[in-house]
Amino acid sequence: MQQTLTLVCRLQPTPEQIAKIQATLQAFAAACHYTNQTVKPNICNPVAIQAQVYQAIRKEFGLSANLAVRVCARVGANRKTAKAQGHPVKTFKPTSADYDARLFSYREQDETVSLCLVGGRERIQLCLGNHQRGKLRGQKPTSAQLGRHRDGWYYIHIQLTGQVPEPKQAVQVKGLRLAGAIGVDLGRREIAKTSTDREWDGQQLNQTRDRSSRVRRSLQTKASKGTRSTRRRARQILQRLSGRERRFQTWLNHTISASIVWEAQQKQAILALEDLTGIRERINRQPRSKTERRRGNSWAFYQLRQFLEYKALRAGVLIVLVPPAYTSQTCHKCLHIHPDPAQSYRSGKQFKCGHCGWEGDADLNGANVIAIRAAARSAKLGAAFVNQPRG
Repeated sequence: MQQTLTLVCRLQPTPEQIAKIQATLQAFAAACHYTNQTVKPNICNPVAIQAQVYQAIRKEFGLSANLAVRVCARVGANRKTAKAQGHPVKTFKPTSADYDARLFSYREQDETVSLCLVGGRERIQLCLGNHQRGKLRGQKPTSAQLGRHRDGWYYIHIQLTGQVPEPKQAVQVKGLRLAGAIGVDLGRREIAKTSTDREWDGQQLNQTRDRSSRVRRSLQTKASKGTRSTRRRARQILQRLSGRERRFQTWLNHTISASIVWEAQQKQAILALEDLTGIRERINRQPRSKTERRRGNSWAFYQLRQFLEYKALRAGVLIVLVPPAYTSQTCHKCLHIHPDPAQSYRSGKQFKCGHCGWEGDADLNGANVIAIRAAARSAKLGAAFVNQPRG
């Protein structure tokens, strides 16, 4: 099994190279727009697109042969995605261009990349950290994407493809108790809680988000209503703070996911997660305050799930998604569901079963229920319990 990882590396081009990069991005976007307007909208095959516009792209936009081929592939891929989403492709922005092995190469000894640009090939210095150096050591990447981010810097997104082990079905069946699975309950109060009683508190993250929201609101008010110098200074601070909260959230999710996957790998267990697709839309239909709506919409549960999935694939750990219905209302000891709040007791973090009397942490109970459901699904046993609620 293969896995493709993307490394984001910042470029350090000279002023002359910056001009060539910008010209290349402009020409690539213009060629994509021309191709999209010229070729019939129902044609998504890049070979069929190339047969119609290849010569015109080479002549009109000054792109090399392989860049012209990448233009056709980009338009075809965007059309397929837009067709699946039910929206037509409207325009292309000059923010990125695709590169393959004939257009791009990486040299490890001096940490540079060679890129084919408008006006010739250029060798550009990279600004790498220890993480990127470790991943690129001994590698010969064959594909990348050149882009300009919102911060104004130019980056190269290098794709690395490697072999990963096959996921292991480490499940031992013992009646209704199915071992070998670690359940992960995701939430806002606790970012993650595992069935092995490991937890990551979300208090620091929530405080960071609330503080960032207050600072942005204050600066945005000053940027629109203050004096001229105040407005300018407020805009400068907003630009400097842009992305800080997002980067902290990303770092935290990387740390949590790495720890969870490492534990599952050591115990040779599968990982069980709730499929929370669409939960934000369902929550937003409920009446809530403006603060609660902001906190709910900034909950990065899907990013944590993505990090868990790609790290688990690399470690050979199987991930099973289970429906989230009744996981918080089911007792993991007796598997009794309490849809009526009068039958069970839950106050904040405490859960008490009204059937067997078990009492404990509500998130730990939910994580155990998720683990039982995932183990049952993985073993292809107990389908009635996995797919349907029990009373």
